[in-house]
Amino acid sequence: MQKRLAFFMTTAAAFAALIAFKYDPRSVNVQDKNRVVSAQDKKMTSIAAVPGQIGGQDVTGPYDIVPNWPKPISSIPGNEKWTYGAGQSVFAESPNRVFYLQRGELPNVQRPARTKIAPSIEFPIGRLPWRDTTQSSPPGRLETPDGKVGDDLDVGVPGVDYNWAHCIVVVNEKGDHIEDWGQWDKMLRRPHSIYISPYDPEKRVWLVDDYRHAIFIFSNDGKRLLQTIGEPNVHGSDDKHFYRPTFIEWLPDGTFFVADGYINTRVVKFDKNGKYLMSWGEKGTPPNDKRPGYFNNVHGLAIDLPTRHVFVSDRQNRRIQVFDENGKYLYEWYVGDAPTDLHLIYIGQDRALWAFDRGTNKMIKYDLQGHYLYSWGTFGDFPGGLWGIHGINVDPEGNFYTAEVDGGRLQKFKPRAGANPEFLISKPVARVWK
Repeated sequence: MQKRLAFFMTTAAAFAALIAFKYDPRSVNVQDKNRVVSAQDKKMTSIAAVPGQIGGQDVTGPYDIVPNWPKPISSIPGNEKWTYGAGQSVFAESPNRVFYLQRGELPNVQRPARTKIAPSIEFPIGRLPWRDTTQSSPPGRLETPDGKVGDDLDVGVPGVDYNWAHCIVVVNEKGDHIEDWGQWDKMLRRPHSIYISPYDPEKRVWLVDDYRHAIFIFSNDGKRLLQTIGEPNVHGSDDKHFYRPTFIEWLPDGTFFVADGYINTRVVKFDKNGKYLMSWGEKGTPPNDKRPGYFNNVHGLAIDLPTRHVFVSDRQNRRIQVFDENGKYLYEWYVGDAPTDLHLIYIGQDRALWAFDRGTNKMIKYDLQGHYLYSWGTFGDFPGGLWGIHGINVDPEGNFYTAEVDGGRLQKFKPRAGANPEFLISKPVARVWK
């Protein structure tokens, strides 16, 4: 009898409490399998690029796209029939002098009207790009079947299907084309990356051409070719030759490292004058040999200055391998299963490693031990979308630039007001020049 009385009293109290209850969302309990947490005590963690942001999706991460920058290359007088080709690289000497490297130009045609090809197929598909510039731009095959240098006629008719011009252009802060280094176009075949060493007071301009198997060094104004490293059009794996090199990185004393590259799968070390010092790296046994120091396409380099460690993108093996400056293997990390396809890596002042993944079209941040920290990016050819980034750079003011090998364009991103600095791609290492 006493148990029944206690039950009814408890039930009556609960019923009275229910009648008196006034809904307050802060008092709602959030149930977990093993615990009950009051929502008013539960602290929600925001990962928005701008803390406290209401709504939005961080489509361009911590950046705003700079609209209508640069101006169309068809705006150059006499160049109305042509638009940008495959974008290879970008380097910002300053916000007012930005180098852009591309594989010639393509016909300046508008997006085709949607057409039904078959009952279940239409082209182009809404919201998706319709032309892949890296498939349309030269060069063609590296060599002919008899071993001669390719003539690129296998990709189309020059002057009709493509225009081998404006491979190196310089753009100012307003988006104007202020310099055209067209005098060097005929010397190039597949220009891959362009730089100014942060430790060179002369600000010489370095250009890697992977089909020429060479590095060309120009005066800062582009009027003189000062030095060539490697023998143009001749490939090899000795101290005087490359076989499709890709990228360069420097140490403060002028020592530099070359990613060599698509075929040789090695890293080559030179002194500040271009004298060969050493190399390391072996081509792995197919399909994907993952022993330390073995590579399957060396497509990216970055250096951590305090430790002088060299970070190498082993692209087809989907990993970052880390070495000391003399090629001693230290450690590595895996960057993910397919469709992961890292195109490049970058280390700035904050000593984080940023990478662009062509397979997922995201900028990815890791710490130097490989811990995944953050990513942003959305596939598309709309302003601010990312499609096949092959070159990135950051100017001293923190503006971020991308060169797209698939999208065929150069873009500029400006840090958003109030953006979390941890999400911004770091400014470049300190330069000896201004």
